[in-house]
Amino acid sequence: MTSSRRLAPAAALAGLLCLGLAACGGGTTKDSASAAPSAAVSSAAPAAADPNAPIKEGLKIAFLPKAINNPYETIVDKAGIEAAAEYKGEAKEVGPSDASASSQVSYINTLTQQGQDAILIAANDANAVCGPLKQAMAKGIKVVSYDSDAAKDCRDLFINQASSEEVGRSQVKLMSELVGGKGEIAILSATANATNQNTWIEFMKDELTKPEYKDLKLVKVAYGDDDDQKSFQETQGLLQAYPGLKGIISPTTVGISAAARYISGTDYKGEVALTGLGTPNQMRQFVKDGTVEKFALWNPKDLGYLASYAAAALVSGQITGAEGETLKAGKLGERTIGKDGEIILGPPFTFDKDNIDEFDF
Repeated sequence: MTSSRRLAPAAALAGLLCLGLAACGGGTTKDSASAAPSAAVSSAAPAAADPNAPIKEGLKIAFLPKAINNPYETIVDKAGIEAAAEYKGEAKEVGPSDASASSQVSYINTLTQQGQDAILIAANDANAVCGPLKQAMAKGIKVVSYDSDAAKDCRDLFINQASSEEVGRSQVKLMSELVGGKGEIAILSATANATNQNTWIEFMKDELTKPEYKDLKLVKVAYGDDDDQKSFQETQGLLQAYPGLKGIISPTTVGISAAARYISGTDYKGEVALTGLGTPNQMRQFVKDGTVEKFALWNPKDLGYLASYAAAALVSGQITGAEGETLKAGKLGERTIGKDGEIILGPPFTFDKDNIDEFDF
């Protein structure tokens, strides 16, 4: 922390994490089954990458977030749209008002019919979106998932905020620090099918099996569905159901801000530790009033920027998505494509009262 705080804000922003959660696979649900893949992607071998190929002008790309009113994803998508202007592309954001498993399907179909060059999606359910995405890919449309991954055979690249393992394990370490390594804790997640949330939670549970956490007990995983009011109510429910609860981890920007709002107006303030993943602008008041001591995130602007350049590079033939290829991502520099087409933005960053005013997003 101390060394990070010595960095100039701009440098710190560029190095902030990319969560991966994302984002971070979702389980098969009734919605998933009804949207089973119905179109096969061409088996023809892809053309070789040409790292020196120019980015094509006039590219049409579309961001499809989990929900159009999610403040975190609004930041991501706006940055991606601004990045498209740098390479003379046309970008837009479309999406549902709710984050249910099948809510994105009709938007994928419409974007495919419109002939977009690339679709960038934060998947609500890794499998529910798979069929429509495969149909898009069969028509030559590039698919980039960000924040929350789609099934691997239904996209070309996944832009992950940070190593999913690092995100999950670091959340437990942070909570343990806040509660002195003892007591009952709960997790307030987004939707039950969100790929990033489920992946992070599995790593949290695994981290909790280590001897140093023998006095920490996970009593409940609750779901606020990335809805502010439901997350607020779930926080209230957790605290009423578990009177001895010492802390809540909420690895979702909607959840952590709703939980903080509830706790800040009750006697639980200063008694129940809250941490998770949030934006500085959302959480600033709760850090300053003592509701939250520390929380983490990456820079969502950088995530959107990186995803936008990845889509442009795919469409332009600079990369194919193969492991080991190098993506040139404008002001963010270069990123190497890892296993299964994953590109990681960077490690998580911890915000507290000493550094939060250095950031504005």
